[in-house]
Amino acid sequence: MSDAGHNMHNYQEVYSHFSQKVPEYYNFGFDVIDRLAAEDRNRLAMIWVNQEGKEKTFTFRQMMNLSNSAANMLLKYGIKKGDRVIVMLTRIPEWWIFSLACIKLGAVFCPCPTMLTKKDLKYRINAANIRMVITDNENTKKVEEISPECPSLRSRLVVDADIPGWISYREEQEYPAPVSRRLVTMTGMERTKATDPLVIYFTSGTTGEPKMVVHNHSLPLGHIATGKFWLDLTHNDLHFTLADTGWAKSSWGKFFGPWIQGACILVYDIRGRFKATELLPILEKHEVTVFCAPPTVYRMLILADLKKYDLKELRHCVSAGEPLNPEVIRVWNEGTGLTIYEGYGQTELVLVIGTFPCMEARPGSMGKPSPGWHIELHDDEGRPVPEGEVGRIAIRVKPRPVGLFDGYLNDPEANANAFSGDFYYTGDKAYTDSDGYFWFVGRDDDVIKSSGYRIGPFEVESALLEHPAVREAAVVGSPDVIRGMIVKAFVVLKEGYTPSEQLIQEIQRFVKKTTAPYKYPRAIEFVDDLPKTISGKIKRNVLREKELQAAGPVGNL
Repeated sequence: MSDAGHNMHNYQEVYSHFSQKVPEYYNFGFDVIDRLAAEDRNRLAMIWVNQEGKEKTFTFRQMMNLSNSAANMLLKYGIKKGDRVIVMLTRIPEWWIFSLACIKLGAVFCPCPTMLTKKDLKYRINAANIRMVITDNENTKKVEEISPECPSLRSRLVVDADIPGWISYREEQEYPAPVSRRLVTMTGMERTKATDPLVIYFTSGTTGEPKMVVHNHSLPLGHIATGKFWLDLTHNDLHFTLADTGWAKSSWGKFFGPWIQGACILVYDIRGRFKATELLPILEKHEVTVFCAPPTVYRMLILADLKKYDLKELRHCVSAGEPLNPEVIRVWNEGTGLTIYEGYGQTELVLVIGTFPCMEARPGSMGKPSPGWHIELHDDEGRPVPEGEVGRIAIRVKPRPVGLFDGYLNDPEANANAFSGDFYYTGDKAYTDSDGYFWFVGRDDDVIKSSGYRIGPFEVESALLEHPAVREAAVVGSPDVIRGMIVKAFVVLKEGYTPSEQLIQEIQRFVKKTTAPYKYPRAIEFVDDLPKTISGKIKRNVLREKELQAAGPVGNL
């Protein structure tokens, strides 16, 4: 078990000399997947396993043929270049097959978690002008109920059932077009430029509905920083990233990052109740070589007796999303002999700051800028701050780095707030030490990062206010040893209601049903009033500061 890097031996040398040329035309499906399929028809692309132990394997050749067949189906039902398609599937192979199919066609795929409510889904379909939804049997009813209110939605495809009014993937596979193994070249089938839109991710903001983050077809090339330098992958690796297919992190570690390196991915299909310690036998049995998980999972894994597991093939471990506390890193190292290398990025970016295998890992530090990225820390006036002083993370966008998003769709205000002069401001704050390492401090805004999820307070507050007992509500992140942060609600009750443990549980159940379950407040505090500005806006920063002070050392996780 060694931490030595394969792809970067000297950080400063690689960073100083790195440059990336993006071709005019680029398509991850054809230029990466089909190329790998042609080079070696037996090269493994995916090992899929579920919680019952069932396994399937797919070569790049099979992924090429399956995605071509799926692309033909989409063409048959009117999906063409530029059309937007929601792919709302769990960790099943069809997520990759249909995402690749969209990429090959030049259709814009929009990953969504299956736990979205009808309200969440309706907003996304209408805001992004979605033409097709691809989902599984379990989620078809949600889509059916809102379809009449979604004028842009023309067709619906279900991957695991035969339902009237739905395109059945199973049926289409049984009666394929005569040329299903090769992608038909026909009207509407156009080459994709690297600047054409590739994907829309929905990301939570502090106010209003989720923002729509648009990336173009050069995004996979941007993930060379993720897959090659940070994950340190080669074509001989088996990589396992624990992430939901509905979020951008899945593209980092379950799609673009590993496959652009020709590595095989392990997909663990988790349904229902999940214990992090389930992962240890999976890592052992499949001889995973590179592992990525959010801090929440590492905190749970170190509760197990790590030395009981034979993890000798595991050579490299990484984590992102929030800082890891030194105790977790120490215990993991004692149990596995490996260091956890941290990194930083966003839905809007690729891995832009990382602790790379050739560098000293400093617990709690994000590391140094990725090759190809120029990063500064600025004060509120846009001036660079000195070493050791907290500043806003500012990314130089001229020349434009590969992997930077195109902007927020239909949201000029958000774009104006994020881009200023030659810089994109991430909304996060950090400081640097004397050796150039970056240390994360917190967010400019109020978005809560909990167990790897980004949760916008507005969405939770809106759900709380629908409860008959709630007059006002404010939601902030509260430090938690296991999850890093939990959602905490400060609630002002209407007249006639009395604070009680029973009412807390009732409100929590209500929010779970009203919005996606992961957003519900795990803690509720009843208060007489909320701190507000003169104009009546809730001062979440006051409540957040109160939580950090109450938590003490836990707040420094």
